[in-house]
Amino acid sequence: MEITMKLPSLPLFTDTFVAETTHLTNKQIGMYIRILCWSWTKKGKAITHEQANTICQCIDDDCRKEVFKILYEFFIFDKKNNDFTSKRIKQEQDYLNDYYEKKSIAGKKGVQAKRNFATSKTQAPIPIPIPIPTNNNGFLEFWKNLTIKRGSKKNAEKSYKKECSDFNPIELAKLFNKQSAKIQDKQFVPHVVTWINGRRFEDEDLPTQSLIEKIILPKNVPLGSVNIGTEGYWKTWIFPNGEKWNIHTFKDERKRID
Repeated sequence: MEITMKLPSLPLFTDTFVAETTHLTNKQIGMYIRILCWSWTKKGKAITHEQANTICQCIDDDCRKEVFKILYEFFIFDKKNNDFTSKRIKQEQDYLNDYYEKKSIAGKKGVQAKRNFATSKTQAPIPIPIPIPTNNNGFLEFWKNLTIKRGSKKNAEKSYKKECSDFNPIELAKLFNKQSAKIQDKQFVPHVVTWINGRRFEDEDLPTQSLIEKIILPKNVPLGSVNIGTEGYWKTWIFPNGEKWNIHTFKDERKRID
């Protein structure tokens, strides 16, 4: 069953949202919510980094860098189109699809039950759910084999039992480690709970370090440059060739430092 109606409100699983965003600042959470709301109104349409910058009203490089961190951590990157799709929106829409489908089925069963009762005066017994066994030790093995452990272990364990209880914990840890190893700047490594909830183990394409640098660096700063200071609207950069430059944040101006 597909949702075709316009949904004015975005459902939010508060426990999951709080667990995933405990490491974010209030400013970053505001950015995340703004982008989520835009994605919801566009029914999950992919968003580019520049579009997200506009939505978050960015006017400087620091803001654009924070926006990219949000996109990289919580959204699925499409290397071919160079844009991002929201995992959260996909999860919420799947939830609503399931909810309305079950509601429709329950309504039909209710009508049928009333008809049966009117003719037979007998109601069918309510089936008792059969518990599904879970592997409670899998998470500990998974956690032990991680090379980088970011975020809450407790929250990660809850998500693991929900999303990954049937997986091989060692192989899952290897996948997390493999993806993390591709990221040179470890501030972009997602928290474990976010990685699990977003099912990042299903991702095939992840932004390379060079692409990350290309997106967050000013257009007149070459890849591999290092920012060593800021004074007013000017930032001081050391280029890969050793040259030192002052770059204006908003204007296409730069001054070489001898």
